[in-house]
Amino acid sequence: MTPTVASVDNLSGALNDLVDRVPGAEFAVVLSPDGLLLGVSRDVGDELAERLSSLVAGLEAFGLAAARVCLGGGLRQVVVQMSRAFLFTATTRNGAILTVLVGGDAEVGDMAYEVALFVGQADRHLPVHLEAAPTVRSGDVDAHRQRL
Repeated sequence: MTPTVASVDNLSGALNDLVDRVPGAEFAVVLSPDGLLLGVSRDVGDELAERLSSLVAGLEAFGLAAARVCLGGGLRQVVVQMSRAFLFTATTRNGAILTVLVGGDAEVGDMAYEVALFVGQADRHLPVHLEAAPTVRSGDVDAHRQRL
């Protein structure tokens, strides 16, 4: 079976579909595990995308720290409830981070379901396969050099 080739246009289309399916969803973005912007839904300008990248990277770090300290297992999603909106972030199997803003009067359960569905199918939409870089220690580098 030949894998489907994904592109940034496919990702933007998938994010637009996600926003269109749920009443009250305002925008969606996907970031790489290190916070680089991979794709955005319509109406997300450069300035907003840059701010979201920084914000989501911080939320992800906060969520990972909470998971470690509380021994709660791996981080699945972070939800920020504000007086007029919810911000959902969820991590895909390969580390990409989906973020969706939903108006406060939207059906939160529907959005949570759609976010989970998108995350489960994210490999069809992402333009690259993402993995965390391996941790390198100085002894590993020396051992690698000796083998060369």
